[in-house]
Amino acid sequence: MASVKQVQITFDCAKPERVARFWCEVLGYVVPPPPAGFATWDDYTRTLPPEKQDASFVCSDPAGEGPRLYFQRVPEGKVAKNRVHLDVRVGTGLVGEERLAVLQAECARLVALGAVRDQVLLADEENESCINMRDIEGNEFCLD
Repeated sequence: MASVKQVQITFDCAKPERVARFWCEVLGYVVPPPPAGFATWDDYTRTLPPEKQDASFVCSDPAGEGPRLYFQRVPEGKVAKNRVHLDVRVGTGLVGEERLAVLQAECARLVALGAVRDQVLLADEENESCINMRDIEGNEFCLD
């Protein structure tokens, strides 16, 4: 049986760089350096044919531990609930009011970046609290 070495998460979106930079802020990710021979990504982009300009963008975990995120421009807008979403794990190991306070503080930070808070799901007998959110293009994610 083959073993998986790496996973890349791909986002379909209208404005790849904008969405990528949002997720860099959310996750503490970075934009990798531009290709060799180019001082900036803008310099590189200008060398591409018009239909390829601003068509994709990438960000990655500076520690090399998390998956690479790839953002690709698509012509259609988001029309339905995501079948897959990210859980941003900011409350790991916390419970009760302490967990909820950490989740709410992170929610406020992300709303300031352009995210939208959808719903706070309070702890019950099976699950701890989490907050359902949407990124700047409407993709669902959870603060967990």
